[in-house]
Amino acid sequence: MALVLLVFFAGLLGHLLWHGAAGLSWELFTAPPRHAGRDGGIAPILVSTGLILGVCMVTALPFGLGTAVLLAEVTQRRSWTGEFVRRSLDTLAGVPSIVFGLFGNAFFCVTLGLGFSIMSGGLTLACMVLPILIRTAEEGLRAVPREYRLAAAALGFSHASTVCQLLLPAAVPALLAGFILGLGRAMAETAALIFTSGYVDRMPASLWDSGRALSIHIYDLSMHVPGGDGRAYASALVLIGLLLVINAGAMWAGRRLTAQWILVA
Repeated sequence: MALVLLVFFAGLLGHLLWHGAAGLSWELFTAPPRHAGRDGGIAPILVSTGLILGVCMVTALPFGLGTAVLLAEVTQRRSWTGEFVRRSLDTLAGVPSIVFGLFGNAFFCVTLGLGFSIMSGGLTLACMVLPILIRTAEEGLRAVPREYRLAAAALGFSHASTVCQLLLPAAVPALLAGFILGLGRAMAETAALIFTSGYVDRMPASLWDSGRALSIHIYDLSMHVPGGDGRAYASALVLIGLLLVINAGAMWAGRRLTAQWILVA
């Protein structure tokens, strides 16, 4: 099965390289799009994508980590409140992204008055990735051996110190897995952002400006712009490259953090 997955990924990457490698250039990363995206680059698109992801993760990480600690370390495993929250999260994880887009449009864009903006798109994506972050982090915390908690109690650690200085560092691999899965889903999202962040491809001046994410740009070029397939393939290669770089960076940071924690311990 691992070989099948590798072959599938290699075939997908090869297809993108075959059709999009010719479109990779310095101009692609530094120039704004021209002629509906047929020419120019994707510089404003990359900035908008980074801002949307930044809003998403800055919002989701504190809430996700806090809820995971609550479920794993505070509530009882079989308590009705914990089970209700877990079942709710599992249900939300399976909700189609278009539904999150409609919710984001109704709540963030209309009710809160944020309009079509980077802030609305980032907050909507945060709602989407929260179930993944919480459930992954909770299972990672529960996987930490019980002896760690007993040893911390014997040494007189407070509950907060045990969580912050012992359990969270020990659960770094699971936390990174949740971060990578959540970030990957957010980067590849299209339907939810169409209803919240908008289509505008100019350089955003603030978080309250509309901004086009890279996934929306690829969709627009391939579906609505005649002659835009070449730029769509090149943009898809950039998206895959960003995912690989972020994954590699997160794994490197996780190894460094784990090594430092082992030395301190």
